[in-house]
Amino acid sequence: MANKLDRREPVTPPRPYAERPTPAPPRIAPWIIVAVLLAVTAYLGWRAFFYEEEGDPVGSAMLAFERQNTLTVFSSRFEVVAESEDTRGVLGVPILRSRQATIVPASVEYRLDLSGMERSDFDWQPEAQTLTVTLPQIRTSRPNIDEGAARTFTEGTWVTRDASADLARNNSQQAERRASAFAKNPEVLALARQAAKDAVRQNLTVPLQIAGYSDAVVNVRFEDEN
Repeated sequence: MANKLDRREPVTPPRPYAERPTPAPPRIAPWIIVAVLLAVTAYLGWRAFFYEEEGDPVGSAMLAFERQNTLTVFSSRFEVVAESEDTRGVLGVPILRSRQATIVPASVEYRLDLSGMERSDFDWQPEAQTLTVTLPQIRTSRPNIDEGAARTFTEGTWVTRDASADLARNNSQQAERRASAFAKNPEVLALARQAAKDAVRQNLTVPLQIAGYSDAVVNVRFEDEN
């Protein structure tokens, strides 16, 4: 039996396990990195130098008014005529009569008191980018009578010193009253109101543009207007 051939099939040794190669990490092209860096740099530059965040338009307008509590919008210069008479006598009998006429320049300023304006006086419409401002009534200053430039005409046979002083004082008081009345003339007030609207519109346009509203429209009205 020992001489019998071994008929068992030879055993083939197992093949070694072939490991799969580990894939290499993906590589990013250098031009992509450069493009991203350029985009970030451009955004930061735009944000720093060109971007303007829109602010509160009403707050910007109120801040502009707080810097000037009173706004002189119009000035009127004109001449007024004043006339006075003086009679002096002895024992109740008028003896001396005198008359004086004065033509004197006067000036009046028209002002807006902005210190009392509140947030409700500003109406902002964001869709139309329109700001409507309601103003208080215009105030007139006390007339400035330029007595140094006055022209005086006096009539009378004999005008005493006291009579001359009384005539000049009465004419000065009368000139101030007439100047105040002239300042409230409807035609002059209309000019002053229009000047006030133009001044406020110009004063608010720039703050709104700084706040980011370059196309904003400012409408101005007075509280007695519909």
